[in-house]
Amino acid sequence: MATAAEIAAARKELGVSDELFPRHIAIIMDGNGRWASTRGLPRTAGHAQGAQVTRRIVTEGCRLGLAALTLYSFSIENWRRPKDEVSALMHLYAEYLRTEREELMANNVRMRHLGRREGLPQSVLDELDHSISISASNTGMWLNLALNYGSRAEVADGVRRIARNVAEGRLNWQDVSEESITNSLYTAGLPDPDLLIRTAGELRLSNFLLWQISYAEIYVTETLWPDFDAAELHRGILAFAQRNRRFGGLSK
Repeated sequence: MATAAEIAAARKELGVSDELFPRHIAIIMDGNGRWASTRGLPRTAGHAQGAQVTRRIVTEGCRLGLAALTLYSFSIENWRRPKDEVSALMHLYAEYLRTEREELMANNVRMRHLGRREGLPQSVLDELDHSISISASNTGMWLNLALNYGSRAEVADGVRRIARNVAEGRLNWQDVSEESITNSLYTAGLPDPDLLIRTAGELRLSNFLLWQISYAEIYVTETLWPDFDAAELHRGILAFAQRNRRFGGLSK
């Protein structure tokens, strides 16, 4: 677990002051299949390599003192992929959650699941629930795994929660606000992402955190996820620190 002094030293080494440092980074991890194909390997090899990268980036996020790191690992649309690839991915998720648990606890990481539980294999749900449970008392970085996730589905689920509260008399419809919608989403209680990183050069949002990234800065890299490393993460943070974030106002 990084101490406050170690976090300060890491940020100083990077050359980014606290006021210019992103609190919450969200990453669309893309390019596993292409990485494998260019090497004549099955797509599952790319996913396995991507899991190794995930571990290193989570560790680096902790070292830099991020408040939250959200990783887009499997979308609702990804169920359309070949069954053998999906099966391999689910096995990989369960294995990752099991093998990385000790590392997460050592780094004081809190885990959260973003997405729908319905459809996920019981083996994945068991490992996910265990990781969430044992890390609940940690106080460090939030690691949010967007697994079986879609932003439109998240908003629909949130609207249903609000409608239920109205129907049961816990909320007046006139009081529905941006805040109440935010609090109905999977990310309730978390700061919105300041920085969205997308790998593999793709220029689309892919139904990811559409409500939450309203004012996020976007950094796109041609690097495929299995080749992504701490240096590339640093480049994204440095690019973020140089942006002029106006939030609809004028430049200072």
